[in-house]
Amino acid sequence: MKRAAAGLDRLITEQVNPRSTDLDTKPALEIARIINFEDARVASAVEKALPQIARAIDWAAEAIAAGGRLIYVGAGTSGRIAALDAAECPPTFNTDPKTVQFVIAGGPPALAAATEADEDSRELGIREMRKKKPGRGDVVVGLAASGRTPFTVAAVEYARKQGAKTIAVASNPRSPLERAADLTIVVETGPEVVSGSTRMKAGTAQKMVLNMISTGAMVRLGYVYGSLMVKVHPRNVKLTERAITILHRATGLSRSTAEKILRSAGGSIPIALVMFKAEVNRLRAEQALIAAEGHIRRAITLAQKPKTAK
Repeated sequence: MKRAAAGLDRLITEQVNPRSTDLDTKPALEIARIINFEDARVASAVEKALPQIARAIDWAAEAIAAGGRLIYVGAGTSGRIAALDAAECPPTFNTDPKTVQFVIAGGPPALAAATEADEDSRELGIREMRKKKPGRGDVVVGLAASGRTPFTVAAVEYARKQGAKTIAVASNPRSPLERAADLTIVVETGPEVVSGSTRMKAGTAQKMVLNMISTGAMVRLGYVYGSLMVKVHPRNVKLTERAITILHRATGLSRSTAEKILRSAGGSIPIALVMFKAEVNRLRAEQALIAAEGHIRRAITLAQKPKTAK
């Protein structure tokens, strides 16, 4: 076969896992134990790549702070994991949907149905990335467990040529994707329980890495106060209750008092926090948040400073 001749069978992620030999003869509990044992090894594999992940966090935070974007690109499982992380940023951090984006081989239909043929096309990778118009202010992250998916490699190469900072996330070292990117995050998850099924450990590793990059960037940018998700926009009853709980935990106030402050802040947790912590009115809190570019701790410090006389 063409793919085998190209060396697919030599990839670490394609090897047979000795711990799952005769998996089809095992009872359900033993199958679960084997999968769980292998999954437990993913976190330690990710840990080895933390310095590179930290650099990716800094790049993403710097890009977003300057008005740039974080753009993920992948095919198959990698593309769907990319789409999930991008889609979760607006409800979690109240970011503009354009801030964190994704490109998947096969387009949106590939989120629900496999379109594997598209992942072999370099031309499609370039075409889809070109639509995003990547540039110097953006960070593009390519994901491929094998590190050699033509669609993803070509998309990353194109983005890099346009001046974007590029990052490769792979589970095999010394791959074409690694050579295509400025920075590589290699998480060697090893052979899968079901040989070659990189939706398992490799996919879990990708999810963990993207969680770290997007969450870490938002933390650096002040979208989190302490460990609290303070950018939640209370659009429904559940989110309103969550907002009150967050303000209650951040301030130590009773829930009823937290609810009153939240109302006086127009439903904005950041404004309410600055009002309470700096002991200022809503206008002063809003001005401080604008000056601090939304970073709550900096806004509190700014709001506390006495205004200089003209």
